[in-house]
Amino acid sequence: VQLQASGGGLVQAGGSLRLSCEASGSIFSVGDMGWYRQAPGKQRTLVAKITSGYWTTYEDSVRGRFTISRDNAKNTVHLQMNSLKPEDTAVYYCNADIATSRFTHEYEYWGQGTQVTVSS
Repeated sequence: VQLQASGGGLVQAGGSLRLSCEASGSIFSVGDMGWYRQAPGKQRTLVAKITSGYWTTYEDSVRGRFTISRDNAKNTVHLQMNSLKPEDTAVYYCNADIATSRFTHEYEYWGQGTQVTVSS
């Protein structure tokens, strides 16, 4: 199983970016999917999470600016980021709980990370 993230880049404050992450490989089911971020010198923290039933959770500082969504048919998760601020600068990692067969539990997988840089 692999998670491939894309969509990062450099944007000015107030701008927007859309991150995408596709899970591929031997997948039986996908549970929670989410995005985390890690700024230099800081711990990796949760940005947003979405369940298979489309319930969403957001970190306080991004609520109202970021929107997480998923396409269950394509095993993808997106993060629409609007009104970006310099403090949003970080490496963003996608995350998904995936079962590879009906006989196994879900296991947590991580994408490779994509850099988001917001200039002031």
